[in-house]
Amino acid sequence: MNRNLFIVVLIIFNIVIDQISKVIVRTTMIKGGRGQIDVIQDYFQLIWVENKGAFLGMGSDMNPTLKLIFLLILPTLVLVYVIYYIVKTKELDRLSLIAFCCIIGGGIANVFDRIVYGEVTDFFFINLGGVFKTGIFNVADLSVTTGMIMLFFSGFSQRNKGKIIHDSK
Repeated sequence: MNRNLFIVVLIIFNIVIDQISKVIVRTTMIKGGRGQIDVIQDYFQLIWVENKGAFLGMGSDMNPTLKLIFLLILPTLVLVYVIYYIVKTKELDRLSLIAFCCIIGGGIANVFDRIVYGEVTDFFFINLGGVFKTGIFNVADLSVTTGMIMLFFSGFSQRNKGKIIHDSK
């Protein structure tokens, strides 16, 4: 597959999966946790909330001008730059390319929600009995987080390859 087509398909895939999940939540659940669904007891639940802020609701109490700048304009500029970067940087390894596409797709999906709905639909909640607990999040957040983890491993892997090559000289 052509590299640029691969990039477009992967970004669109992330957006579509996120948007389909949000449509299902909006049409089948009750907002605000009253209709929560216990997928795996209390450990993994679906709880529909609308997030007017960013990650974990941060910034939801900002004035409208700051929200516009920090939750729409700035993220859009960053996403445009990252798209430009991955299209122009042909040396990216496949893992990094996939990671950036996940980050871009998730970012676009949440920005789309903010533009169309004025808020972002969140619904996943994980609570592993005090060992690990999340805020309520969505598929786009999962895409971005997965992409960041993949970038970390890609960078770590690239550094180790360089070290091995360097050390063997």
